[in-house]
Amino acid sequence: MAEKAFKRIDWMLVAFIIPIIAAGLVTMKSFTPLENAGDFFNKQIIWVLISFIVFFIFSFIDFRFLKRTNVLVFLFLFVSFILLILIVLGHVMHGAKSWLDFGFFFFQPVDVMKLVLVLVLAKYFSRRHVEIRDFKHIFISGLYALVPLILVLLQPDFGSAMIIFLIWLAMVFVSGISKVHLLAVFATGLLIFVTLWFFVFAPYQKARIYNFINPLTDIHKTGYNVFQSTIAVGSGQVTGKGLGFGTQSRLKFLPVPQSDFIFAAYAEEWGFIGSSLILLFYVLVIGRILYFASLGASNFEILFGMGIAIFFMSHIFVNIGMNLGLLPVTGIPLPFMSYGGSHLLTEFAGLGILMGMRKYSRSVHPDDMKNEFLGV
Repeated sequence: MAEKAFKRIDWMLVAFIIPIIAAGLVTMKSFTPLENAGDFFNKQIIWVLISFIVFFIFSFIDFRFLKRTNVLVFLFLFVSFILLILIVLGHVMHGAKSWLDFGFFFFQPVDVMKLVLVLVLAKYFSRRHVEIRDFKHIFISGLYALVPLILVLLQPDFGSAMIIFLIWLAMVFVSGISKVHLLAVFATGLLIFVTLWFFVFAPYQKARIYNFINPLTDIHKTGYNVFQSTIAVGSGQVTGKGLGFGTQSRLKFLPVPQSDFIFAAYAEEWGFIGSSLILLFYVLVIGRILYFASLGASNFEILFGMGIAIFFMSHIFVNIGMNLGLLPVTGIPLPFMSYGGSHLLTEFAGLGILMGMRKYSRSVHPDDMKNEFLGV
């Protein structure tokens, strides 16, 4: 039985993830101050081991129970309640009450909500994929995303709110939205942004957006993070400065190089070639996820797999974008590389669920899968 369960694990996917994790660990080790040598490195190894254990345990589980509406409603309401509690009792870090303080570690519940939202939207669209062109389903699905989005903005955590919005938008898109409705969605998004700008965004969040438009206006304050990050990436050139020779991170010019700006710290030491290699592994990981999504036993599994791919792509896009100065600084971690346990656990939990679904996956021709999904 155990042998069959282990066969459901895609070891090629694991092989693509390990170099990304290793790159993050090596980068953390290289810039850790000598008096605290290995702090980030050692703690991250513990989180990686725990996350892999979660991944393997989840791979043994039959997740068809997640198709039950009452289960997903409970999960959604439970995590939403925790996000609501955070507004009052959350631990403040980087200006946001986004963390639960357990004494010996911190946990960010919004990471779990992102995964729950993927499940909820997969369930909703799987039952209505033929009717998706009806705008009311786009509106109702938007309400599911709006609840956590508002709760996260009240913390305030603009970066996670952006990821939640991207997950909803992309899942609506892959579900078969019409072009007219897509334009309506973008118009709604613009209206929401204007509302947030005048009534929700804190001054520092507005400053980040101002800095995104013109990052060199205030390089000593609001533009400092982006300025130092672009210096780090650019100074790596083609082959990098070499392991342990990244001056921006070692001399503490680069802020939070273990988390938000780990890509910049890595790019400085490994250069364009090393950065391209990491991006290649990310592409391979996304490719494997989409492959297993195509083998889903029903539209629920197909949409969940696509949602997990969207989850990773949105994080990669936003994090690397802000490291390159192409997007506002939002504090979004880079999957598998950034320091921290909550995002790692969520990432491996999502992949574990995907592996668990392989127990009842199917072999199907891509054209047949496309026709069934679109209701042809």
